[in-house]
Amino acid sequence: MKNELTARQNEIFNYIEESIEENGFPPSYREIGKQFGISSTFGVKRHIDALIKKGFLQSESNSCRTLSLPQNQERMPARENNTVEIPLLGRVAAGEPVFTEENIEDTLTLDQSFVRSRSKCFALKVKGDSMINAGIIEGDFVIVAHQSEARNGEIIVALLGEETTLKRLVRNNNELLLMPENDRYEPIKLNNREDFAIIGVVVGLYRTY
Repeated sequence: MKNELTARQNEIFNYIEESIEENGFPPSYREIGKQFGISSTFGVKRHIDALIKKGFLQSESNSCRTLSLPQNQERMPARENNTVEIPLLGRVAAGEPVFTEENIEDTLTLDQSFVRSRSKCFALKVKGDSMINAGIIEGDFVIVAHQSEARNGEIIVALLGEETTLKRLVRNNNELLLMPENDRYEPIKLNNREDFAIIGVVVGLYRTY
């Protein structure tokens, strides 16, 4: 049984299928990107790779022109679902747009409830044990709403210089702190630090076993 497609994957698959049936060959990456407003061929390729992995397409090489539909295989249309794809970032660098293609390692397909109505979310894989008392362990994926402000007590993803860190933001009188959720680590004082920036607020947690 094939994995379900996301809404965007289903749209791209239908477009490719129609092109093959009408023209005898698939559209190019550029044509797919233009049709669906995807600015880079890398972005298109991620969707194509997902369709190949899920068994809806097959390819003889890395060229989009070699795409074909699997033979002797029943293709059922993906049913409507409430899933959403968000980028999994491998890094966040100071001075760079968060969603630049170079930062995106993969995508996570999640239930829409993880992001609710937020339009700009990304995922990061947790490294280290500084947030274990908040139930966040190494290897988890945190779902982050991309924003530059946060309320007192929220768990945030922040940049300190070139380092990305996951901590709780605490305002204590006139002091601003990044608080770990592990007694082995000390709070990080932020007053007068010019290399501090909020990248986003944690809105969900995804864990695999």
